Amino acid sequence: MTQEQYAQRNDVQTSEKPHIYKVGIYGWRKRCLYFFLLLLMVLILINLALTIWILKVMNFTIDGMGHLRITQKGLELEGDSEFLKPLYAKEIQSRPGSPLFLQSSRNVSINILDGRNMAVTQLVAGSSGVKACSKLLEVKSNSGKLLFSADDQEVVVGADRLRVPGAEGAVFSRSVETPHVRAEPFKELRLESPTRSLIMEAPKGVHIVAEAGDIQATCRNEMRLESKDGQIMLDASKIKLLRLPKGQASPTGSKQAVFEVCVCPNGKLFLSQAGTGSTCQISTSVCL
Repeated sequence: MTQEQYAQRNDVQTSEKPHIYKVGIYGWRKRCLYFFLLLLMVLILINLALTIWILKVMNFTIDGMGHLRITQKGLELEGDSEFLKPLYAKEIQSRPGSPLFLQSSRNVSINILDGRNMAVTQLVAGSSGVKACSKLLEVKSNSGKLLFSADDQEVVVGADRLRVPGAEGAVFSRSVETPHVRAEPFKELRLESPTRSLIMEAPKGVHIVAEAGDIQATCRNEMRLESKDGQIMLDASKIKLLRLPKGQASPTGSKQAVFEVCVCPNGKLFLSQAGTGSTCQISTSVCL
């Protein structure tokens, strides 16, 4: 290459402007990026505002949320609380001086399970009543005295007095064992069997006492007083035998306004007008 050609080539290169490469995002891409950044900032502000609103409405604090407080002894609920699923707790108690209220639209059930997850004790309070299933049921007073106990073998009433205020009284389909039967003050004591017999037995005797009233025994058919090894004693200032039949006295005897009690061989009693001698010889069929 000649010197003239080299100089001409250098003049061409110096006459052209240098090429500049631009670095960055320009045009519509830049505008879209700014729009997405602005939208993201708006969403963050909305999310933060909703979070603050939820914390305010739900009453979130350091100790808990809403009516729920976390204490050293456990969880504390204030006001009404509703549980949609089972609640497992070691102990449930009310605040000091406040009652514990359990409410259900159907029933409230309390179950005690054994090691095999079988219910051994169950208490169900529903609209039809209260049902308890257990091997032993005990009711005690504040002092620890047994008031009521029931199991498969017997029912024990440990109170000083058993009171049945119903108009029909107490009905027992089987036997009753008791050391003392007493009516309330100024009330009558009545033992009655409307369709069957009434039997009172005691190995050392039956003692019936009315301190300020009468004792009346009434039956439809026969009343029998029987003593196998002892005697029957009627001890009173006046003894009356009403509605005894009257026998016919002997015609030779003198008639008086006094009667004597006669006994038939079969044990029947009858009256006969007393005379100078025995007037129990009769001609009627009283002893039949």
